[in-house]
Amino acid sequence: MELTYLVRPRQTALQKPPLLILLHGIGSNENALFALAEQLPGKYLVVALRAPIGLGENKYGWYQADFSSGKPVINHAQEVQSRQAIIDCIGRLRAILDYDEQEVYLCGFSQGAIMSYSVALTRPDLVKGIAILSGRLLEEIKPSMAPKEKLQQLRIYISHGINDTVLPVQYARNAVAFLTSLDLTPTFNEYPAGHQLNTAMHADLVKWLG
Repeated sequence: MELTYLVRPRQTALQKPPLLILLHGIGSNENALFALAEQLPGKYLVVALRAPIGLGENKYGWYQADFSSGKPVINHAQEVQSRQAIIDCIGRLRAILDYDEQEVYLCGFSQGAIMSYSVALTRPDLVKGIAILSGRLLEEIKPSMAPKEKLQQLRIYISHGINDTVLPVQYARNAVAFLTSLDLTPTFNEYPAGHQLNTAMHADLVKWLG
């Protein structure tokens, strides 16, 4: 499964810059986060991926989810397939673009944040850091996680609005507690905001990436 993507033109003299992969939320597309690319630190080679599951005109998702029970129930098979598609895409990009394979970062919003967790925690050999924007950590991926000692170099940034009614902030707090139990030290910021990426959130993300 090959993923469609956009690339920000190189803005650095580095021969092998760090790679920043942007993962959009459900019902969106690669243009959503790519619109922010020009404001991201110039040292990164920035790539925005499109999720593989079509949900309507210009609307895509990494997997389908059912919220009818009050809690999200995911199509786990689709999540596994999309996770592998992202991993495969990292490998294909290596043959097309020059970047530092030791400096790969994932930045996702909502479902894209969920996928960022899933890829990084199962394949920390491929990912140096993740920026989680209004997401959650799937219970379903915990059995597939890499051993604790393999995760210790992972840099983690978590941002969440306390008024989020789509994915309540408790998901972020639970993730922070879980990651801390693994001796990881995520940076965690809460904001008086809903399910969104506002100006303050964006400024703090840029600062962390810098």
